[in-house]
Amino acid sequence: MRPVVRFLLACCLILVTFAAAAQDDALLAQAAGAKAASAPGAVDTQLARHVASRLHAVPGYDGIVVTAENGVVRLDGEVGDPDDRAHAEQIAAQQKGVASVDNRIEIAGGVGKRLHLALQQVYGKLFGLVAKLPLLLVAALIVFLAWRVGRAISRRIHLSRLSANNPYIDSLVARIVSWAILLVGLLIALDLLEATAVVGALLGSAGVAGIALGFAFRDIAENYVAGILLSLRRGFSPGDHILVDKYEGKVVALTSRHTLLMTFDGVQVAVPNAIVFKSVVSNYSQNATRRFEFAMIIDTNESIREAQEAAVAQLMQTPGVLADPAPSWAVDSYTNGGIQLKFQAWVNQRESDMGKVRSEAIRAVKSSFEKAQIDGPRPVQYLFTAPLPAGVAHRIGMEMEAPTPTEPTDCGDTSVNRDIDAQVSAQRAAHDDENLI
Repeated sequence: MRPVVRFLLACCLILVTFAAAAQDDALLAQAAGAKAASAPGAVDTQLARHVASRLHAVPGYDGIVVTAENGVVRLDGEVGDPDDRAHAEQIAAQQKGVASVDNRIEIAGGVGKRLHLALQQVYGKLFGLVAKLPLLLVAALIVFLAWRVGRAISRRIHLSRLSANNPYIDSLVARIVSWAILLVGLLIALDLLEATAVVGALLGSAGVAGIALGFAFRDIAENYVAGILLSLRRGFSPGDHILVDKYEGKVVALTSRHTLLMTFDGVQVAVPNAIVFKSVVSNYSQNATRRFEFAMIIDTNESIREAQEAAVAQLMQTPGVLADPAPSWAVDSYTNGGIQLKFQAWVNQRESDMGKVRSEAIRAVKSSFEKAQIDGPRPVQYLFTAPLPAGVAHRIGMEMEAPTPTEPTDCGDTSVNRDIDAQVSAQRAAHDDENLI
């Protein structure tokens, strides 16, 4: 055991000796550095070298000579324009330990000298770009991957509960997610290139440009936002019969800028979305049942009750008129010219056309009045007591005895009007790719 113990002791002694020697070398190096730092002008020399290294890293500042004395940095050389001169002074003043800057940089006067300095800056930027080429490739790859990932995620986004009523929600959210992921990738790429300052400049420029474009294209932006809000609110659907402002027709499509209507005479009308959003929209197709009304005038000598019973009984038998709610009536006015009666009835728009049913109801009520011998307002007649010739009196008597013609009792067509449905379907198919509803 003794040889082993001796060997271990010898190893420990050697390690202690080496550690002491290393500590002595470190102390000697520290002392030498302190001595060098305390030497006259050493601090100024280090300061000048530090400022020069920062300046020479900027393209076009290679020819600037930097000297320092008691914290005062002196700059000598030539640059192309006053902005470069001020920029160099700003870089030097920002360095730690600089008390002040004596800027003696001159502006190159000759065209040749200016061109030479400009070429130096261009060469410096090109060399810097070549040096950063691998980083540029990596940054481009990051942006490409962000674009691909954004598209892949946006395709898998499905808001089933909302998209069932509004398919535009899916596409809108998908675009927002895709743009957000691409923006994150672009920011990462700029940070990798140490160009985050570009983001602030771009955002500032985008803000100013956005304000200018907002004023210039205010109507377009207003219509686009109104289109999105109309799509979310969904006050009408394709094929609905609506009245907006003074425009009436069936809805063809809701695009990003217009609401397309097909009028009942076959004319397509593009109503700006802002007008639709701000106006009162009457949707005649929202409810299945709809009421119509019309007026009939009878003579003041006729019975109101008899006319009412005959008209209501005839309305109940008119095709397309609903029994519940039942037809109703009211005396609208009483004048020397006659008594105006107003009748109302209800129609199921899914089964019958309201215009046709109303027309058939007027014809049926007129026919019922004629059968019940309920006359309309009688015109004022003037009687002359002069005797008429025999032939004329006989002819007038024959005409008075002739029966009064009555309306035929057969029922007319009251089916749903499909005149423009084919045109509405064709236009919907044409605008299907931009339809928001």
